[in-house]
Amino acid sequence: MSGSYKDINYAIRPAKSIERKMLCETFRRLSVICPVEKYRYIGFGSAYFSDFYLFHKALNFYSMHSIERDTNNSKRFEFNCPFKCIQIHFGESNVILPTLEWNNLSTIVWLDYDGNLNQNVLADIKTVCSNVSPGSVIIISVNAHPSGEASTRLDTLKKSVGEERVSPSIFEKYLAQWGTAKVLRSIINNEIQETLTDRNGGLQKPAKITYQQLLNFHYADGAKMLTVGGILYSQEQKDKVDNCYFDQLPFIRTQEEEYLIKVPNLTYRELRYLDTQLPVNDISTVTLPGVSSKDIENYSNIYRYFPMFAETDV
Repeated sequence: MSGSYKDINYAIRPAKSIERKMLCETFRRLSVICPVEKYRYIGFGSAYFSDFYLFHKALNFYSMHSIERDTNNSKRFEFNCPFKCIQIHFGESNVILPTLEWNNLSTIVWLDYDGNLNQNVLADIKTVCSNVSPGSVIIISVNAHPSGEASTRLDTLKKSVGEERVSPSIFEKYLAQWGTAKVLRSIINNEIQETLTDRNGGLQKPAKITYQQLLNFHYADGAKMLTVGGILYSQEQKDKVDNCYFDQLPFIRTQEEEYLIKVPNLTYRELRYLDTQLPVNDISTVTLPGVSSKDIENYSNIYRYFPMFAETDV
């Protein structure tokens, strides 16, 4: 996480808040594999530690590690650290991740970058996927906003991730709007699969690791963002993974199709009025004067995860 926490309050970005709660609900399903409170969590807390607050209180994670690259403000991070069970590691993630213990530790890793996908990010993905225990989860968030002139986007991408990682079938026109996110997802998933191919080389079939994508979020609290990730499991765990029933969650995406977290602009009174009509099987029966049916539908998809912000003097 870069110093953008000084400019953006990560605690009150609505789409990001919704995303955290959806992740939390996904993680609960892991209890079939391992009691969820026994999972270790690794993330980038920033000065707000928003994901650490939620995951500790909702899931009772007590082994939590936050990697902070801003070593010049270590005292601020230490002051804002909300729980004693959080261990802060100061330094670049490329340096910190390889030093962590990985053996026999069920782990959830959220590599929540605010910058673009680059070779350092891909190196972190490789580190995690090379070492994480079966039954663990990796999530990656990166900026997916089309950058610069359309004519230079492809060259910029190749320089960022390495030309060999960009398919020859990708052209500049594919990087407009949400096209950048689609291309980045493919690059990330390819990196995971290639890493697992290397890791599985000397393993017997029951111990070979498989990656199953679970999440493919697109959202924008400003810049367009991509969050993609899933579970890494051994063939011995396949039945348990199937019994997690991830597919019962409406936002789960196992293929190229994305889940767009679209936050409608509604007043608190409008939100509360819509809540009184939800859940419902037929969304056409839900009405709100002056509000479009599309905004009503968008809210109905996320109302359970919608953040409630209020003033406080604490």
